[in-house]
Amino acid sequence: MADGLSSFWGPVTSKDWCEQNYVYSSYIAEFFNTISNIPGILLALIGLINALRQRFEKRFSVLHISNMILAIGSMLYHATLQRLQQQGDETPMVWEMLLYIYILYSPDWHYRSTMPTFLFLYGAVFAVFHSLVRLRIGFKVHYVILCLLCIPRMYKYYIYTKDVNAKWLAKLYLGTISLGILCWLLDRVLCREVCGWYFNPQGHALWHVFMGFNSYFANTFLMFCRAEQLGWNPAVVHFMGFFPYVKIQKPKTQ
Repeated sequence: MADGLSSFWGPVTSKDWCEQNYVYSSYIAEFFNTISNIPGILLALIGLINALRQRFEKRFSVLHISNMILAIGSMLYHATLQRLQQQGDETPMVWEMLLYIYILYSPDWHYRSTMPTFLFLYGAVFAVFHSLVRLRIGFKVHYVILCLLCIPRMYKYYIYTKDVNAKWLAKLYLGTISLGILCWLLDRVLCREVCGWYFNPQGHALWHVFMGFNSYFANTFLMFCRAEQLGWNPAVVHFMGFFPYVKIQKPKTQ
């Protein structure tokens, strides 16, 4: 803690990350780890507006809102470093992955109500169990397994997609998650060495930024693939020649 600043939230009761606490404000424990979630919120908001404006299926609106909730939960957690807020960060992470699993696998699922019902009950049971039993390594293993379940279907979508710009979205998704994991590992494994450097690169904050873009690229790629499945003639266009989003043209009968 920086000299002259006291903690508004009290002693740290959750995992502490590789950033000095309460350096810039007594109300924000980890300043950079907190504000680095803002890009993720803005990108999810852009995705939500595009999904609503073009009347995509509600699942994508829920997905973008889920991204925002996760980023807000992460902000509250890093601002307070309280165990209760950590629960509010980790539980939405699992819910979000369950939503990705639904979006990825539901087009081939013949029993429409079975999958969402099972995933909803699974998420609810996990939330209750995680609040009663503090999972540490178990949470990480569980989360990684959920992520791995998404990879085969994402790869299938990639190889069946012919559009070059859509493939670039998938490549950007892979690139941002790779850079994000590298920054996360730097922050966790080399924390002691990093603290001795003249300049702390704030690896965990960079993880937040990369994952904000990663979620946006993943969501946009999935919106393109789903629009193709529905015959909506999707195209990846770029705002100001740079920022990608999906534009669709539904048949007049729809």
